[in-house]
Amino acid sequence: MCRLFGLNSGQTRVKATFWLLDAPDSLEAQSHRNVDGSGVGYFATDGAPVIDKEPEPAFDDPAFVHAAKDCESETFVAHVRLASTGGRSLANTHPFTMEGAIMAHNGGFGELGALEDRLGDYLALVHGDTDSERYFALITKETDARGGDVAAGITAAATWIAANLPVAALNLVLATPGELWALRYPDQHALHVLERPADGGLAVRSTTSSYHCDDLDGAASVLVASERLDGEAGWRMLDPGELVHVRADLGVESVIAVPEPPRRLIPIGPGPNIDT
Repeated sequence: MCRLFGLNSGQTRVKATFWLLDAPDSLEAQSHRNVDGSGVGYFATDGAPVIDKEPEPAFDDPAFVHAAKDCESETFVAHVRLASTGGRSLANTHPFTMEGAIMAHNGGFGELGALEDRLGDYLALVHGDTDSERYFALITKETDARGGDVAAGITAAATWIAANLPVAALNLVLATPGELWALRYPDQHALHVLERPADGGLAVRSTTSSYHCDDLDGAASVLVASERLDGEAGWRMLDPGELVHVRADLGVESVIAVPEPPRRLIPIGPGPNIDT
């Protein structure tokens, strides 16, 4: 299944190199199991969203490596894709951007025609074939209808899909400059959160190597990831239906936004989907 990554460092611009390339279970490492596309979304100094993505695996994608090594932002969203809905193309590669926000999705749902009817004029925001991009458009519509309240928009969109369409998973990471939201729904795919203090960086050691991440010296951050990327203590699995909001001051708010299970659940088979 696809894998998600989100990073918020508040008002401090950092690089995400460690988790994207160097961590024991980096996004690049995960891309060997998710080969249908990779991408990194972040924000320029003026707050404009920037997307570097290709329908190629991260381990073979120079754009992914460039973004991981060279780009700085206070907020990142990254994704490695195993295609389910929509072919292997640039338009179908995550992350996506709409109205200044960036989003990536892990999971799937069906009956996209019903969702397109629900979108109305917001269908014009969609350029590819994926359920994910249509999910983002519905979030955008519901957020606009609620005066820009992103958490309320995510909750409304996920609740409508869960009540009306067959659902496997609606896991997402969504970002604006300095803010990050993550939803795990229902309980078929993993999504973890890690709050990191500004404690002098990150040192990782194994029996064969060691790595010190200088980019994190003095910078607190909050991470969201489908898989625990390293051996740090403190990773926590989100509960089913839990929506996390990481504010610009790195305060973390959490609520069970979608408490009811999907009306029509699409079961997934066994595999490394729950807690890897």
